[in-house]
Amino acid sequence: MLIVYGGLFFAMFLRIFIIQASGQVEGQVLAAKAAAKYEKSKVITANRGNILDRQGQTIAKDTINYRLVAVISPDASEGTKNLMHVEDKEKTAKILAKYISMSEEDILKKLNTKEKNAQGNLLRQVEFGAAGRNINHGTMEKLSNEKLPGINFVENTKRFYPNGIFASNLIGLAQRETQEDGDSKTVGKMGLESIYNKELSGTNGSVNYKSDVWGYLLPNSNKMVKPAQNGNDVYLTIDKTIQNFLEDSMSKVYKKYNPDSMVAVVANPKTGEILAVSQRPTYNPQDGSGLENSWLNQLTELTIEPGSTMKTFTLATAVEEGKWHPNAFFQSGQYTVLDRTIRDSNQVGWGPISYLEGIQRSSNVGMAHLLKLVGDDTFVSYMKKFGFGEKTGIDLPNEATGQILDKWPINRVTTTYGQGSTVTPIQLIQALTAVANDGKMMQPYVIDKIVNPNTKKIVKENKPIIKGKPISAKTAKEVREILATTITGEKGTGQSFASKEYEVSGKTGTAQIPNASGGYYWGKNQFLYSFLGMAPVDDPQLVIYIAVEKPKLSVTQAGSEPTAAVFNTVMESSLKYLNIKPEKNKKIKSKTMDNYKGQLVEDVAEDFATKNVQMVIIGNGDKITAQYPAEKSKVLSGGTVFLKTDGESKIPDFTGWSLRDVLTYQTISGANIEMKGEGYVQKQSIKAGTTLNANKKIGLKLKKPEDYYK
Repeated sequence: MLIVYGGLFFAMFLRIFIIQASGQVEGQVLAAKAAAKYEKSKVITANRGNILDRQGQTIAKDTINYRLVAVISPDASEGTKNLMHVEDKEKTAKILAKYISMSEEDILKKLNTKEKNAQGNLLRQVEFGAAGRNINHGTMEKLSNEKLPGINFVENTKRFYPNGIFASNLIGLAQRETQEDGDSKTVGKMGLESIYNKELSGTNGSVNYKSDVWGYLLPNSNKMVKPAQNGNDVYLTIDKTIQNFLEDSMSKVYKKYNPDSMVAVVANPKTGEILAVSQRPTYNPQDGSGLENSWLNQLTELTIEPGSTMKTFTLATAVEEGKWHPNAFFQSGQYTVLDRTIRDSNQVGWGPISYLEGIQRSSNVGMAHLLKLVGDDTFVSYMKKFGFGEKTGIDLPNEATGQILDKWPINRVTTTYGQGSTVTPIQLIQALTAVANDGKMMQPYVIDKIVNPNTKKIVKENKPIIKGKPISAKTAKEVREILATTITGEKGTGQSFASKEYEVSGKTGTAQIPNASGGYYWGKNQFLYSFLGMAPVDDPQLVIYIAVEKPKLSVTQAGSEPTAAVFNTVMESSLKYLNIKPEKNKKIKSKTMDNYKGQLVEDVAEDFATKNVQMVIIGNGDKITAQYPAEKSKVLSGGTVFLKTDGESKIPDFTGWSLRDVLTYQTISGANIEMKGEGYVQKQSIKAGTTLNANKKIGLKLKKPEDYYK
């Protein structure tokens, strides 16, 4: 016995000695095992940086939400005084149904589930799908106050976009993503969220401490805290108010005309700052709806044949080179280059006309004659000076360059009026800043500054950059005045872009769209309609480009209508918001009314389409039976003419109508209209397009102009 016990004691002593000497048992380090058991670490999650507009208003930020979890296994309550699982399932289901979008019956099924996990054991807890996710803090607190045993919440961080569709293709989106280490992190997937993911991403902190087996902090142990570093805040040049003007107008036009696509951008020509940008189709980053139709950022990644908006820079080249003679004449209609012939939009021209009338009528042949005067090489060099054919350098990736075709003589001719060669919307905006900013062409940018929220220090700040001076201040002023006549002139193609309060300058565009067979689509509903403009003419504060591809136009609608609807609304609203005073003593053109009774609506519509007069047709007949204003009366440019026909009428979209126009419509149509407020119509009770019923009341809410900008 002595030998046996002595041998065991010696073996135990030897084992202890080896463990003390090596610190290991069966290859496992004991110190590490002890640290794992008693040394605890807790992650302090860093917030992703905010994206804000130029005024500091939130565009994207992190928010806390919660996921609902129900513990259903009775095992969770064993050995405890309090219930830790759902015992009264009927009561729990009834209360939960008040707070989440799931029926009481479906909740009860979840709580009574007999499903098993991968190990073949009954589930210990259940969740409630989409209905139990993204629960806000207020709902979580209310549910917590119900004190339901077994009902728990798991805290999550989610990216929040409070404005929904708001420059979405620029801002992009960020989503929670599981990392290789199993941790969950918000990662930028598109747009600025992706481009500046590194700057926006914070660094998690931690708390390290020693505890006993029950998790209590051990006496005299040190608690080491490493603070989290939140991600940097990115301030944009975007102005939330102007962006909202643009989004609202784009949505209305997109719904009304159902085009294939739209893109619009508003910029400050003095600095190059992008104040608003939008496109259709687009998506809502909050719920991801529309993502399948809208990946491309059309501002920088879309190349287009710009159409007649390019004539702005052909004109500027001629003026700068001293080759612009507004009162000289040329033969319009067609122009032959070697074996190729180009034609004006109406195919036959207008006979011998002046160059000024040529730019007002948007004559392609006039541009060809200007090219001959300027010279091909000089013209191409100016296109490069205006930045076409190369990236603008805007602080966004994947910028396309477009291409100025100049290999063959016909290429150079068609480029003068915007066909063949390609550009991007942002290139057009950059080039126009030279005309609007007295010759100084400004590089566009969207990032104002990046700020470290932990230290409040500015990490990066952008300043205006002059990209070049392709034309003189004198030329720029003259070009603005010439382009203003395309809007105010009797023969101008841009009359529908006239403002009642500001003098506008700009150029319309109607571009053919290439098809897959190498040719071009043709037809009224197959063009890219656009406008590149600025205001006020004397000292432009804003430049805007708007393009609408293949809008669905009726027989009486002109291609300029959808682009004008966006431009006019956004330009006027934005200038007023920026406190740019309307120009005084402005001469407003007027038109004397003819007698249209008995004429066909289609014929009259073509006449009014070029007169900057809005036409409201009451009834669905072919011939006009009544009109307002009456024959020989004056109607101001930008005013409204009412034409009555036989047949049933559709209720129009009254948004933006003046009280006077509403009263006129009521008198002619016999509609039963009740109005509240003063100024201009903001809302209507019956949807536009509904068949007019004289016995059914239409409610209209009006607001004064100054109330729109509060």
